[in-house]
Amino acid sequence: MAADLLGVLLVVAVLFVAAWSRARQSEEFLVANRNLGLFPLVATLVMTEFNTSTLLAFSAAGYAAGPMALALPLVFLVGLTFYTLTVARAWKRFDRLSVAELFAERYSPALGRTASALLIVAMIGFSATYLKSFLLLISPWTGASVPWLWSGLLALVTLAVVFRGGLTAVVRTDVVGFILTVAVVCGLFLLSRDGSSPTVAPFPADQSGVYPLAQWQHPALPFRFVTTLIVLTCFTYIAAPWYGQKIFAARSERIAFRGVALAAVLVAVLYGMMVLAAAAYREQGGNLADSQLVVPAMIADWAPAWARGIGLGVLLVASLTTLSGVWSAMTAMVAADFGWTAARQVPVQRLLTVGFAVICWLGSNLVVDDILDRLILANIPVAGLAFALLAGFHWPRATTAAAWASIGVGVAWGVGCFVVVGEAGGYTWPWAIYGIPLIFATGGIVTLLSDRRSPPRADPHVSAS
Repeated sequence: MAADLLGVLLVVAVLFVAAWSRARQSEEFLVANRNLGLFPLVATLVMTEFNTSTLLAFSAAGYAAGPMALALPLVFLVGLTFYTLTVARAWKRFDRLSVAELFAERYSPALGRTASALLIVAMIGFSATYLKSFLLLISPWTGASVPWLWSGLLALVTLAVVFRGGLTAVVRTDVVGFILTVAVVCGLFLLSRDGSSPTVAPFPADQSGVYPLAQWQHPALPFRFVTTLIVLTCFTYIAAPWYGQKIFAARSERIAFRGVALAAVLVAVLYGMMVLAAAAYREQGGNLADSQLVVPAMIADWAPAWARGIGLGVLLVASLTTLSGVWSAMTAMVAADFGWTAARQVPVQRLLTVGFAVICWLGSNLVVDDILDRLILANIPVAGLAFALLAGFHWPRATTAAAWASIGVGVAWGVGCFVVVGEAGGYTWPWAIYGIPLIFATGGIVTLLSDRRSPPRADPHVSAS
């Protein structure tokens, strides 16, 4: 236990050294001076996406359904490739501080503020699930004791990293986290290939002979579930503020395009290796009461004693880097929407980050129960923006009325599916498969029926500079 703690502290110390910088200007705090090269951009994009919530869910699927769960990493390969082809260059040409500014400039300030509110609500939900997933990851070491304390500790460590340097510090820690994460994931994957037998004590099966699973039932991963995730990822990530902010920070359009394309492949590969490792753990005799615990179980059973603490530290890094990126994006959105972007407003931006950290900490302990279900649910307000965003970039004829209508229909349809069909009934299928076409049909029909176009607005492809 002492060696494990030493390993964690070592990783945290390295992160603090990497993050030690003080942003003095808003451009530095919010968009890292718009000067990221290819490697730091790829590293920060990968670490933004390689989060503990998804890691737990995907590894649990590998444990439950075996190698067929590789369909889940495919979700990110397809979704981020769609992002690359449709909006990566467009976001860099837009080159503001917040993705919500597109809606304000292309349509109306009121729609921009609405989009900002929807995205912030979604990001609070995402952050709460990331904090909750961290508690599951460390549960083999801490048990179920004092979740408020442990989640609060992660929030404080994350704040300590991002508070002084903003996005500049986030990128620096992401680079370190990326290198450590690749090393640990590759290490677990190689250990899973050597036939080592885990030592986890068995748990009894239920009456049907199936071991209890948190997310999926053995032996198959439902095709509908994977299909809906692919659709939702394609049409939600295009509006993701945590991606948009980092695209704004890229040095050029070319770097932005290549960065997202490479990140798509690397994210899929890293998650795929964890899926295969979890499947091997089950095949070699691992028997868990909760499949969501397979990642810490693999570290505890396979990693050498000297490496367990480092492995746990990297799980902390996965939580920290994702949280810091999301909190930074929320701060940038509020600062841009309310005009707190002047150099003298950096202290205000730091206070905003603290406020979002407190809100997410409360949400993780009071609201989140099932991680994956809440993670997907938080996408409802983001998916509603799909037509307005893509039309904003690629269809000059699209009107403000069409954007409002499509957003209203999208949010109402998603919430309606959740309320009427419910999680038990598989609400994600009608929400994604029927809802996304409905959003675009609404926007298209309202645009075509409009008597005149919306008043001319600034071209979102032209940089403010």
